[in-house]
Amino acid sequence: MTDPVNRTILLLDIERFSHRDDVEQAYLRRMLYDIADRTLESAGVDETRRLRADRGDSVMELIDAGAPVTALLRALLTEVPAQLRTVNRMASSSAQIRLRGVLATGYVAVDRHDGWVGSDLNHACRLLDADVLRAALRERTGDFALCVSDALHSGVVRHDHPGIPAADFHEVTVASKNGPLKAWLHGPVPAGAAGQDHGGTGAGEAPGGSGDRPAPHLTAQGPPEERVPAQGTPQDRVPSQGTPEERVPAQGTPEERVPAQGTRKERPAPDGTRGAPAPGAVFNFNGGSPSFGGSLVAGDQHGVSGGQVTGDVHLGGHELGHERDRDRQRGEGA
Repeated sequence: MTDPVNRTILLLDIERFSHRDDVEQAYLRRMLYDIADRTLESAGVDETRRLRADRGDSVMELIDAGAPVTALLRALLTEVPAQLRTVNRMASSSAQIRLRGVLATGYVAVDRHDGWVGSDLNHACRLLDADVLRAALRERTGDFALCVSDALHSGVVRHDHPGIPAADFHEVTVASKNGPLKAWLHGPVPAGAAGQDHGGTGAGEAPGGSGDRPAPHLTAQGPPEERVPAQGTPQDRVPSQGTPEERVPAQGTPEERVPAQGTRKERPAPDGTRGAPAPGAVFNFNGGSPSFGGSLVAGDQHGVSGGQVTGDVHLGGHELGHERDRDRQRGEGA
């Protein structure tokens, strides 16, 4: 194995590659290589200053540390989106290509099998597979989503070089086997993802899900039929009147009481022991003829459940007590 050498690490991955057939995959791989070559050439990185590894639906580039990172970043922010627009404009819907990208820096060694070894490279690969980066690309109208490592952000991006606006990069945290990794996402952070870990099942993904659907929100427990919302506004709900001594106890025998109407959830609380005050609101009118214009409860409510009304009451145009008095007087006059 060679000695570790400081490198700039570039990773590019095709979105939804496995959903295409063999012909489409071969085409997408050609486009990926072409876009990577044009981008590196525009940044002044020729083939003598980089090593490439093929990963099927992605490409990995180890770039000489002497190549300017600022030029490479500017190329990623401008050249890659332009190349993608050009390719997709002429491609069919099944051949559209969208890319996730990671730019990092760190020490990488090459073993005798031409394999690449290094923890910084491992971290870059985990950023490429992070759910927050996948979600960012999924939610965007553009065809490219870029994430940079914390080390590269500290050394280059935060200094706001021309063509690399630091304000466009937003901090995210990715969970990994070795602990959380801080990274910086270019462009808007996916909804609900700010300040969260985005490894494992990902932010907003249901456990065992594919990453395409959000996790369910916690709601009140129990089936819907058991959750009965309060009816009416607070102004519509009439409190009990008078002191406990003024409330009228339940009248008549159990057979004379009107049975509870409706479903179980609509019935009032039971009467309890015989002689206890009737549940619900109780009204006691001594003398006079109180009048309520309209109904007692707002909406299409008719009747009083669980309460008792005594005296001469005028409810919505029906004068119950006075009608009985007039009938009685007519009978006596006859």
